[in-house]
Amino acid sequence: MQPDNGPGVGPSPGEAAAFLLDKIRQGNGYARGKKKRFARSASATKVATLVLSAVSTVILGLQNLNAWAGLALACVALVTLLGAVEPFFDWRSRWVLMEEAQYRFQRLADDLEYLMASTAADELTFDQLSLALSRSVLSEG
Repeated sequence: MQPDNGPGVGPSPGEAAAFLLDKIRQGNGYARGKKKRFARSASATKVATLVLSAVSTVILGLQNLNAWAGLALACVALVTLLGAVEPFFDWRSRWVLMEEAQYRFQRLADDLEYLMASTAADELTFDQLSLALSRSVLSEG
C-alpha cells in the first residue's frame, strides 16, 4: 500500500483525466483564437486587394485626370504589395490548420469525456486513459 503523500505519488486516474481534459480545452481555445485571427487577416487581405483593384481600374478608366491617375497608381502599387504579403504570411493555410487542430482537440475531449462518463471513478485506470487517447490520436492520422 502506498502512502497518501510523498515522492512517487501522482494523481489518481480520475484527476489525471480531468487535468488532461482541461489542457485539451485550453488547446482548443488557443486554436479557436488563432483561427479567428488568421481568418480575419486572410479576409482583410483579400477584401483590400479587391477594393484597391476595383478603385484603380475605375480611376484609370477616367480620362484627363492626372491627380486621379496618381491615386490609381498608388492603389495598383498597394495591390502588388498585398499580393506579395499574402503568400508570405499564408493566413489561409494557417486558418485551415487551426480548424483541423480545433477538430482534433474536440475529438480528444469527446473521447476523454466519454471514458470518464462511462467508467466509475474508482474503476478508471491509466491504461484506459492511455488507450483512449492513443486510439483518438491514431484514428486521426
